[in-house]
Amino acid sequence: MKSKRQRLILEIIQARPIETQEELVRELERRGMPATQATVSRDIKELGLIKTPTGDGRYCYALPDAAPGGRERLRRLFRESLLDIDTSENLVVVKTLRGTAAAAGEAIDQLGWPEIVGTVAGDNTVLVVVRSREVAPLVADRFRELAR
Repeated sequence: MKSKRQRLILEIIQARPIETQEELVRELERRGMPATQATVSRDIKELGLIKTPTGDGRYCYALPDAAPGGRERLRRLFRESLLDIDTSENLVVVKTLRGTAAAAGEAIDQLGWPEIVGTVAGDNTVLVVVRSREVAPLVADRFRELAR
C-alpha cells in the first residue's frame, strides 16, 4: 500500500503542480487512494520531495533531481523569498517568506560549500551551521551576494 501510494504521489507531482500537502491528499483521494495529511507528510519526507519555485510566485513539490541545480536555484529562491540574513557565533540565520525555508535549506545543502556543516529549516527560517564563527560573516556575505 505504501509503495503504491508513494508511486502515485510521484506520478501526481510530475503531472500537475501541487502546492500543499492538503492538495496532495485531495488528489490521492480523487484517484482512489485515501490518505491522511500525516501519512502524506511522512511520504514526502521519505521520497525526499522539496518545494521549488514555479516562476509565477508559487512553490510546488518536486523531486530534487527535477529541480534546477545549486547556485541558480538558490539565487532565484533568495531573490523571491529572502527577508534577512544574520549571524551569531558559528550560525547564519536566513529569514525567508513563510513556507519557503525548507526549499532554501535544501538548496543551501546542495551547494556543497565546505564551510557549511548543515542546515535546519523551519517554516520561515533556515539555521545554517558553519565550521567556525570566523567564516559565518563570510557565508552570510556570499548569501547576500546570491540574492542580488
